[in-house]
Amino acid sequence: MKAVKIADKVFWIGANVHSEDLFEGIWPIPNGIALNSYVIKANKVAVIELVREWGGASMSFIESLRSLNLTLKDVDFIILNHLEPDHTGFAHILKSLSPKAKFVTTEKGAALLDGFYGIDENIMVVKSGDKVDLGENKSLEFIEIPHVHWPETMASYEEDSKILFSGDAFGAFGVHQGSIFDDQTPEVNKPYWEQEMLRYYANIIAMFSPNVIKAIDALAQFKINAIAPSHGLIWRGKPEVVIKKYSRYANYNKDFAEPEICVVWGSMYGNTEAMLNAILKGIASEGIYIHIHRVPNEEPSFILADAYKSAGLIIGAPTYEYSMFPPMKYLLELLQKKHMWHKKVIYFGSYGWSGGAQKDFNALSEHMNWDIIEQLVFKGHPTVQDLNKGEEIAKKFAQSILEIPSKIKDEDY
Repeated sequence: MKAVKIADKVFWIGANVHSEDLFEGIWPIPNGIALNSYVIKANKVAVIELVREWGGASMSFIESLRSLNLTLKDVDFIILNHLEPDHTGFAHILKSLSPKAKFVTTEKGAALLDGFYGIDENIMVVKSGDKVDLGENKSLEFIEIPHVHWPETMASYEEDSKILFSGDAFGAFGVHQGSIFDDQTPEVNKPYWEQEMLRYYANIIAMFSPNVIKAIDALAQFKINAIAPSHGLIWRGKPEVVIKKYSRYANYNKDFAEPEICVVWGSMYGNTEAMLNAILKGIASEGIYIHIHRVPNEEPSFILADAYKSAGLIIGAPTYEYSMFPPMKYLLELLQKKHMWHKKVIYFGSYGWSGGAQKDFNALSEHMNWDIIEQLVFKGHPTVQDLNKGEEIAKKFAQSILEIPSKIKDEDY
Protein backbone atom coordinates (compact mmCIF):
# COMPACT_ATOMS: atom_id res chain seq x y z
CA MET A 1 0.00 0.00 0.00
CA LYS A 2 1.28 3.48 -0.85
CA ALA A 3 1.35 6.50 1.40
CA VAL A 4 -0.93 9.38 0.43
CA LYS A 5 0.49 12.89 0.43
CA ILE A 6 -1.45 15.44 2.50
CA ALA A 7 1.02 18.32 2.41
CA ASP A 8 4.75 18.87 1.95
CA LYS A 9 6.52 16.10 3.90
CA VAL A 10 3.19 14.99 5.50
CA PHE A 11 1.58 11.67 4.53
CA TRP A 12 -1.28 9.34 5.45
CA ILE A 13 -0.05 5.80 6.21
CA GLY A 14 -3.22 4.33 7.68
CA ALA A 15 -5.49 1.41 6.80
CA ASN A 16 -9.10 0.70 5.95
CA VAL A 17 -10.40 -2.19 8.02
CA HIS A 18 -13.34 -4.31 6.88
CA SER A 19 -14.38 -6.48 9.80
CA GLU A 20 -17.32 -8.19 11.44
CA ASP A 21 -15.79 -7.33 14.81
CA LEU A 22 -17.68 -4.99 17.10
CA PHE A 23 -15.93 -1.66 17.71
CA GLU A 24 -15.09 -1.40 21.42
CA GLY A 25 -16.64 -4.87 21.64
CA ILE A 26 -20.10 -3.23 21.40
CA TRP A 27 -20.78 -1.25 18.22
CA PRO A 28 -21.29 -2.85 14.80
CA ILE A 29 -19.26 -1.42 11.91
CA PRO A 30 -20.89 -2.89 8.79
CA ASN A 31 -19.07 -0.28 6.69
CA GLY A 32 -15.75 -0.95 8.40
CA ILE A 33 -13.54 1.74 9.86
CA ALA A 34 -10.48 3.74 8.82
CA LEU A 35 -7.48 3.63 11.13
CA ASN A 36 -5.69 6.85 10.20
CA SER A 37 -2.00 7.06 10.90
CA TYR A 38 0.34 9.77 9.64
CA VAL A 39 4.04 10.41 9.14
CA ILE A 40 6.04 13.62 8.84
CA LYS A 41 9.24 12.95 6.91
CA ALA A 42 11.68 15.74 7.74
CA ASN A 43 15.16 15.68 9.32
CA LYS A 44 13.42 13.79 12.07
CA VAL A 45 10.69 11.29 11.29
CA ALA A 46 7.50 11.48 13.36
CA VAL A 47 4.68 8.96 13.18
CA ILE A 48 1.38 10.34 14.49
CA GLU A 49 -1.08 7.71 15.71
CA LEU A 50 -0.59 4.01 15.20
CA VAL A 51 -2.80 1.09 14.25
CA ARG A 52 -3.39 -2.31 15.79
CA GLU A 53 -3.17 -5.68 14.11
CA TRP A 54 -6.67 -5.74 12.68
CA GLY A 55 -7.54 -6.77 9.14
CA GLY A 56 -3.97 -6.34 7.92
CA ALA A 57 -3.69 -2.79 9.27
CA SER A 58 -0.14 -3.19 10.59
CA MET A 59 1.12 -4.51 7.25
CA SER A 60 -0.55 -1.61 5.43
CA PHE A 61 1.18 0.74 7.89
CA ILE A 62 4.61 -0.82 7.23
CA GLU A 63 4.14 -0.97 3.45
CA SER A 64 3.09 2.69 3.36
CA LEU A 65 6.28 3.64 5.19
CA ARG A 66 8.29 1.59 2.72
CA SER A 67 6.70 3.48 -0.18
CA LEU A 68 8.38 6.58 1.29
CA ASN A 69 11.71 4.77 1.57
CA LEU A 70 11.29 4.60 5.33
CA THR A 71 11.56 1.67 7.71
CA LEU A 72 10.49 1.39 11.32
CA LYS A 73 14.14 1.92 12.35
CA ASP A 74 13.99 5.42 10.83
CA VAL A 75 11.26 6.63 13.19
CA ASP A 76 12.40 9.22 15.73
CA PHE A 77 9.09 10.10 17.40
CA ILE A 78 5.84 8.18 17.87
CA ILE A 79 3.13 10.69 18.72
CA LEU A 80 0.29 9.10 20.68
CA ASN A 81 -2.58 11.58 20.80
CA HIS A 82 -4.86 8.95 22.28
CA LEU A 83 -3.96 5.66 23.98
CA GLU A 84 -7.04 3.62 23.11
CA PRO A 85 -5.78 0.26 21.77
CA ASP A 86 -7.21 0.71 18.27
CA HIS A 87 -4.52 3.40 17.86
CA THR A 88 -1.76 1.90 19.98
CA GLY A 89 -2.00 -1.88 19.63
CA PHE A 90 1.16 -1.84 17.48
CA ALA A 91 3.14 0.01 20.18
CA HIS A 92 4.64 -3.02 21.89
CA ILE A 93 6.04 -4.23 18.53
CA LEU A 94 7.39 -0.79 17.64
CA LYS A 95 9.26 -0.70 20.92
CA SER A 96 11.52 -3.40 19.47
CA LEU A 97 11.44 -2.45 15.79
CA SER A 98 11.93 1.31 16.31
CA PRO A 99 14.64 1.31 19.00
CA LYS A 100 15.53 5.01 18.76
CA ALA A 101 11.94 6.28 18.71
CA LYS A 102 10.56 8.27 21.61
CA PHE A 103 6.92 7.83 22.56
CA VAL A 104 5.34 11.27 22.93
CA THR A 105 2.18 11.56 25.02
CA THR A 106 0.63 13.33 28.00
CA GLU A 107 1.32 12.41 31.61
CA LYS A 108 -1.87 10.36 31.79
CA GLY A 109 -1.01 8.83 28.43
CA ALA A 110 2.35 7.66 29.79
CA ALA A 111 0.59 5.85 32.61
CA LEU A 112 -1.65 4.07 30.09
CA LEU A 113 1.34 3.21 27.89
CA ASP A 114 2.82 1.42 30.88
CA GLY A 115 -0.48 -0.15 31.91
CA PHE A 116 -1.39 -1.53 28.48
CA TYR A 117 2.04 -2.41 27.07
CA GLY A 118 4.57 -2.30 29.89
CA ILE A 119 6.42 0.57 28.18
CA ASP A 120 7.93 2.85 30.81
CA GLU A 121 11.09 4.17 29.17
CA ASN A 122 12.02 6.36 26.20
CA ILE A 123 8.85 8.39 26.81
CA MET A 124 8.54 12.14 26.31
CA VAL A 125 5.74 13.56 28.44
CA VAL A 126 4.25 16.77 27.03
CA LYS A 127 1.59 19.27 27.97
CA SER A 128 -0.25 22.05 26.16
CA GLY A 129 2.16 24.45 24.47
CA ASP A 130 5.09 22.02 24.32
CA LYS A 131 6.70 21.51 20.91
CA VAL A 132 8.91 19.04 19.05
CA ASP A 133 11.19 20.39 16.31
CA LEU A 134 11.52 17.97 13.38
CA GLY A 135 13.76 20.17 11.22
CA GLU A 136 13.15 21.37 7.65
CA ASN A 137 10.63 23.90 8.99
CA LYS A 138 8.47 21.13 10.48
CA SER A 139 7.42 21.10 14.11
CA LEU A 140 4.57 19.83 16.25
CA GLU A 141 2.81 21.70 19.03
CA PHE A 142 0.65 19.75 21.48
CA ILE A 143 -2.73 20.75 22.89
CA GLU A 144 -4.38 18.77 25.67
CA ILE A 145 -8.07 18.09 25.00
CA PRO A 146 -8.90 15.71 27.86
CA HIS A 147 -11.98 13.48 27.82
CA VAL A 148 -12.49 13.61 24.07
CA HIS A 149 -13.12 10.86 24.80
CA TRP A 150 -10.38 9.42 27.08
CA PRO A 151 -8.77 11.54 29.81
CA GLU A 152 -5.26 11.52 28.28
CA THR A 153 -6.28 12.84 24.86
CA MET A 154 -4.30 15.55 23.11
CA ALA A 155 -4.12 17.02 19.61
CA SER A 156 -0.96 17.77 17.61
CA TYR A 157 -0.59 20.83 15.37
CA GLU A 158 1.98 21.09 12.56
CA GLU A 159 2.67 24.80 12.21
CA ASP A 160 4.11 24.91 8.68
CA SER A 161 1.27 23.03 6.94
CA LYS A 162 -1.25 24.09 9.60
CA ILE A 163 -2.60 20.57 9.93
CA LEU A 164 -4.36 19.57 13.14
CA PHE A 165 -3.97 15.90 14.04
CA SER A 166 -7.03 15.64 16.25
CA GLY A 167 -7.16 12.06 17.53
CA ASP A 168 -10.70 10.76 17.96
CA ALA A 169 -12.11 14.29 17.81
CA PHE A 170 -13.81 14.96 14.45
CA GLY A 171 -13.77 11.23 13.63
CA ALA A 172 -16.32 8.89 12.05
CA PHE A 173 -17.07 5.23 11.50
CA GLY A 174 -16.70 3.87 7.95
CA VAL A 175 -13.87 3.10 5.56
CA HIS A 176 -12.76 5.53 2.88
CA GLN A 177 -14.63 5.13 -0.38
CA GLY A 178 -12.07 5.96 -3.03
CA SER A 179 -10.49 8.97 -1.35
CA ILE A 180 -9.33 9.95 2.11
CA PHE A 181 -10.17 13.66 1.61
CA ASP A 182 -13.40 15.63 2.03
CA ASP A 183 -12.77 17.69 -1.12
CA GLN A 184 -12.54 14.53 -3.23
CA THR A 185 -15.71 13.02 -1.81
CA PRO A 186 -18.49 12.84 -4.43
CA GLU A 187 -21.97 14.08 -3.62
CA VAL A 188 -23.39 10.55 -3.53
CA ASN A 189 -21.02 9.61 -0.66
CA LYS A 190 -21.78 12.60 1.58
CA PRO A 191 -24.87 11.10 3.26
CA TYR A 192 -22.75 8.02 4.07
CA TRP A 193 -20.23 10.14 5.94
CA GLU A 194 -22.87 12.22 7.69
CA GLN A 195 -24.58 9.06 8.99
CA GLU A 196 -21.34 7.39 10.03
CA MET A 197 -20.09 10.54 11.75
CA LEU A 198 -23.31 11.04 13.71
CA ARG A 199 -23.42 7.37 14.75
CA TYR A 200 -19.76 7.49 15.81
CA TYR A 201 -20.45 10.61 17.86
CA ALA A 202 -23.60 9.20 19.47
CA ASN A 203 -21.93 5.87 20.30
CA ILE A 204 -18.47 7.06 21.34
CA ILE A 205 -18.35 10.78 22.11
CA ALA A 206 -21.82 11.93 23.23
CA MET A 207 -21.22 11.49 26.96
CA PHE A 208 -18.27 13.88 26.71
CA SER A 209 -20.00 16.68 24.79
CA PRO A 210 -19.05 19.43 27.31
CA ASN A 211 -15.42 18.44 26.77
CA VAL A 212 -15.88 18.60 22.99
CA ILE A 213 -17.02 22.21 23.33
CA LYS A 214 -14.00 22.99 25.53
CA ALA A 215 -11.70 21.36 22.98
CA ILE A 216 -13.17 23.38 20.11
CA ASP A 217 -12.64 26.54 22.14
CA ALA A 218 -9.03 25.53 22.92
CA LEU A 219 -8.29 24.88 19.24
CA ALA A 220 -9.82 28.16 18.04
CA GLN A 221 -6.48 29.97 18.46
CA PHE A 222 -4.91 27.93 15.64
CA LYS A 223 -5.22 28.63 11.93
CA ILE A 224 -6.24 25.25 10.54
CA ASN A 225 -5.82 24.31 6.88
CA ALA A 226 -6.66 20.65 7.43
CA ILE A 227 -7.98 18.36 10.17
CA ALA A 228 -6.58 14.83 10.23
CA PRO A 229 -8.50 12.68 12.73
CA SER A 230 -7.71 9.11 13.70
CA HIS A 231 -10.89 7.82 12.01
CA GLY A 232 -12.87 9.01 8.99
CA LEU A 233 -12.16 11.66 6.37
CA ILE A 234 -9.25 14.07 6.33
CA TRP A 235 -10.76 17.55 6.07
CA ARG A 236 -8.50 19.66 3.89
CA GLY A 237 -11.13 21.33 1.66
CA LYS A 238 -13.38 22.82 4.32
CA PRO A 239 -12.07 21.88 7.77
CA GLU A 240 -14.50 24.36 9.30
CA VAL A 241 -17.36 22.09 8.21
CA VAL A 242 -16.41 19.21 10.49
CA ILE A 243 -15.86 21.64 13.38
CA LYS A 244 -19.39 22.97 12.86
CA LYS A 245 -20.78 19.46 12.73
CA TYR A 246 -19.11 18.43 15.98
CA SER A 247 -20.17 21.68 17.62
CA ARG A 248 -23.76 21.00 16.58
CA TYR A 249 -23.60 17.43 17.86
CA ALA A 250 -22.10 18.58 21.16
CA ASN A 251 -24.93 21.04 21.68
CA TYR A 252 -27.64 18.40 21.12
CA ASN A 253 -27.40 17.45 24.80
CA LYS A 254 -27.67 21.08 25.96
CA ASP A 255 -31.02 21.81 24.33
CA PHE A 256 -33.63 20.17 22.12
CA ALA A 257 -31.99 18.77 19.00
CA GLU A 258 -33.53 18.57 15.51
CA PRO A 259 -37.31 18.80 14.84
CA GLU A 260 -37.58 15.06 14.24
CA ILE A 261 -39.12 12.17 16.18
CA CYS A 262 -37.46 8.89 17.08
CA VAL A 263 -39.90 6.10 17.94
CA VAL A 264 -38.43 3.06 19.68
CA TRP A 265 -40.75 0.19 20.48
CA GLY A 266 -40.85 -3.42 21.58
CA SER A 267 -43.85 -5.72 21.95
CA MET A 268 -44.27 -9.26 23.23
CA TYR A 269 -47.73 -10.25 22.03
CA GLY A 270 -48.91 -7.31 19.94
CA ASN A 271 -50.68 -5.26 22.60
CA THR A 272 -48.07 -2.49 22.84
CA GLU A 273 -47.76 -2.68 19.05
CA ALA A 274 -51.45 -1.87 18.72
CA MET A 275 -50.89 1.46 20.49
CA LEU A 276 -47.80 2.04 18.34
CA ASN A 277 -49.95 1.98 15.22
CA ALA A 278 -52.32 4.59 16.68
CA ILE A 279 -49.41 6.83 17.65
CA LEU A 280 -47.84 6.54 14.21
CA LYS A 281 -51.15 7.48 12.65
CA GLY A 282 -51.28 10.64 14.76
CA ILE A 283 -47.73 11.60 13.85
CA ALA A 284 -48.24 10.91 10.14
CA SER A 285 -50.93 13.56 9.89
CA GLU A 286 -48.33 16.28 10.63
CA GLY A 287 -45.71 15.41 8.00
CA ILE A 288 -42.76 15.37 10.40
CA TYR A 289 -39.59 13.37 9.80
CA ILE A 290 -39.70 10.18 11.88
CA HIS A 291 -37.27 7.37 12.70
CA ILE A 292 -38.79 4.04 13.79
CA HIS A 293 -36.81 1.30 15.51
CA ARG A 294 -37.83 -1.98 17.11
CA VAL A 295 -35.97 -3.63 19.97
CA PRO A 296 -34.41 -6.12 20.24
CA ASN A 297 -34.55 -6.55 16.45
CA GLU A 298 -32.20 -3.62 15.73
CA GLU A 299 -28.75 -2.81 17.03
CA PRO A 300 -28.76 -0.07 19.70
CA SER A 301 -25.84 1.61 17.88
CA PHE A 302 -28.12 2.80 15.08
CA ILE A 303 -30.96 3.67 17.45
CA LEU A 304 -28.67 5.89 19.53
CA ALA A 305 -27.76 7.97 16.49
CA ASP A 306 -31.37 8.74 15.60
CA ALA A 307 -32.40 9.24 19.23
CA TYR A 308 -29.53 11.67 19.78
CA LYS A 309 -30.44 13.73 16.73
CA SER A 310 -34.19 13.88 17.44
CA ALA A 311 -35.85 16.39 19.75
CA GLY A 312 -38.84 14.07 20.09
CA LEU A 313 -38.54 10.60 21.61
CA ILE A 314 -41.35 8.08 21.93
CA ILE A 315 -40.73 4.90 23.92
CA GLY A 316 -43.12 1.96 23.69
CA ALA A 317 -42.46 -1.08 25.89
CA PRO A 318 -44.53 -3.58 27.85
CA THR A 319 -44.03 -4.83 31.38
CA TYR A 320 -42.03 -8.04 31.66
CA GLU A 321 -41.98 -9.84 35.02
CA TYR A 322 -42.73 -6.74 37.11
CA SER A 323 -40.25 -4.54 35.23
CA MET A 324 -39.59 -3.08 31.80
CA PHE A 325 -39.17 -5.26 28.71
CA PRO A 326 -35.40 -6.03 29.10
CA PRO A 327 -34.21 -4.92 25.63
CA MET A 328 -35.87 -1.54 26.14
CA LYS A 329 -34.48 -1.19 29.64
CA TYR A 330 -30.99 -1.77 28.23
CA LEU A 331 -31.56 0.89 25.57
CA LEU A 332 -32.75 3.40 28.16
CA GLU A 333 -29.66 2.67 30.24
CA LEU A 334 -27.55 3.51 27.18
CA LEU A 335 -29.49 6.74 26.61
CA GLN A 336 -28.84 7.62 30.22
CA LYS A 337 -25.14 6.71 30.05
CA LYS A 338 -24.62 8.68 26.83
CA HIS A 339 -26.31 11.77 28.34
CA MET A 340 -29.03 12.02 25.71
CA TRP A 341 -30.74 14.83 27.51
CA HIS A 342 -33.37 17.45 26.65
CA LYS A 343 -36.01 15.46 24.78
CA LYS A 344 -39.75 15.81 24.57
CA VAL A 345 -40.93 12.32 25.45
CA ILE A 346 -43.97 10.05 25.35
CA TYR A 347 -43.97 6.64 27.03
CA PHE A 348 -46.57 3.95 26.37
CA GLY A 349 -46.92 0.27 27.12
CA SER A 350 -49.12 -2.67 28.04
CA TYR A 351 -49.09 -4.71 31.24
CA GLY A 352 -50.74 -7.95 32.28
CA TRP A 353 -51.37 -8.97 35.88
CA SER A 354 -49.30 -6.08 37.22
CA GLY A 355 -47.36 -3.06 36.03
CA GLY A 356 -43.68 -2.29 36.50
CA ALA A 357 -42.30 -0.93 33.22
CA GLN A 358 -43.51 2.55 34.02
CA LYS A 359 -41.62 2.47 37.33
CA ASP A 360 -38.40 1.61 35.49
CA PHE A 361 -39.06 4.30 32.90
CA ASN A 362 -39.52 6.92 35.61
CA ALA A 363 -36.35 5.87 37.42
CA LEU A 364 -34.19 5.82 34.29
CA SER A 365 -35.48 9.15 33.00
CA GLU A 366 -35.37 10.97 36.33
CA HIS A 367 -32.16 12.91 35.70
CA MET A 368 -32.32 13.17 31.91
CA ASN A 369 -33.89 16.66 31.71
CA TRP A 370 -36.68 15.15 29.63
CA ASP A 371 -39.97 16.96 29.14
CA ILE A 372 -42.29 13.96 29.59
CA ILE A 373 -45.50 14.89 27.80
CA GLU A 374 -47.54 11.76 28.49
CA GLN A 375 -47.36 8.23 29.87
CA LEU A 376 -49.96 5.87 28.41
CA VAL A 377 -50.20 2.56 30.21
CA PHE A 378 -53.02 0.07 29.74
CA LYS A 379 -53.95 -3.43 30.87
CA GLY A 380 -53.78 -5.99 28.12
CA HIS A 381 -54.97 -4.72 24.76
CA PRO A 382 -55.70 -0.99 24.46
CA THR A 383 -59.36 -0.04 24.22
CA VAL A 384 -60.78 2.07 21.41
CA GLN A 385 -60.71 5.00 23.80
CA ASP A 386 -57.05 4.31 24.59
CA LEU A 387 -56.18 4.20 20.90
CA ASN A 388 -58.03 7.41 20.13
CA LYS A 389 -56.26 9.12 23.02
CA GLY A 390 -52.87 7.87 21.81
CA GLU A 391 -53.51 9.13 18.29
CA GLU A 392 -54.55 12.57 19.50
CA ILE A 393 -51.63 12.90 21.91
CA ALA A 394 -49.19 11.90 19.16
CA LYS A 395 -50.66 14.47 16.78
CA LYS A 396 -50.19 17.28 19.30
CA PHE A 397 -46.75 15.96 20.16
CA ALA A 398 -45.67 16.14 16.52
CA GLN A 399 -46.98 19.69 16.29
CA SER A 400 -44.88 20.71 19.31
CA ILE A 401 -41.74 19.14 17.82
CA LEU A 402 -42.24 20.99 14.54
CA GLU A 403 -42.03 24.26 16.47
CA ILE A 404 -38.41 23.52 17.45
CA PRO A 405 -35.95 25.28 15.08
CA SER A 406 -33.40 23.14 13.28
CA LYS A 407 -29.75 23.45 14.35
CA ILE A 408 -28.51 22.43 10.89
CA LYS A 409 -27.24 25.41 8.95
CA ASP A 410 -24.96 25.84 5.97
CA GLU A 411 -22.73 22.81 6.52
CA ASP A 412 -22.25 21.53 3.00
CA TYR A 413 -19.02 19.76 2.15
